[in-house]
Amino acid sequence: MNKSRSLLLIFLLLFASGSCLAQSTLPPLDISPMDMCYYPVNYPILKIQHKADDPLIARVIYGRPQKNKRNIFGDLVPYDMVWRAGANEATEIEFFRDVKIDGKKLVKGRYTLYAVPSTEKWTIVLNKETDTWGAFGYDTKKDVLRTDVKVVTRPDVIDVFTICFEGTDKKKTDLMVAWDNKEVHLPINW
Repeated sequence: MNKSRSLLLIFLLLFASGSCLAQSTLPPLDISPMDMCYYPVNYPILKIQHKADDPLIARVIYGRPQKNKRNIFGDLVPYDMVWRAGANEATEIEFFRDVKIDGKKLVKGRYTLYAVPSTEKWTIVLNKETDTWGAFGYDTKKDVLRTDVKVVTRPDVIDVFTICFEGTDKKKTDLMVAWDNKEVHLPINW
């Protein structure tokens, strides 16, 4: 009788664990993966190599959609409408110290980065509402900074939406946003 109970118990445990494994499925791979960029560029790698001479200034987390032969600006991304500047969750930028953008002081903290593209300029918007999906809940009352940046037409096409910091100056950098054959630069200094 003891042996029967032991076998029954083993069978039930195996059945239960098999059922759990069968029900546990991984989510599908996102077609617009999330990415991250830092200033100083490659900060986490420099930090673990004990080569990070300068403090961390900023980090951007964003979704990376692909062009996939689509007409991007003026079509997929309409002109003169607020856009999450990427895909899926709205793009977020975090400053680890106070900075200046367009001569305006911005206190250290985490912000959602939106863009309002047009043919000649983009309005870059930093908003205090974070952890949001898309631009569907965008509220202008929560804007902390708005500034215009000039659109540059690239000679090549960038298939995967890209955000990165450019430059190695210890007092300033540009946040570059590029997709399709367009790019903009947001000057940041501290």
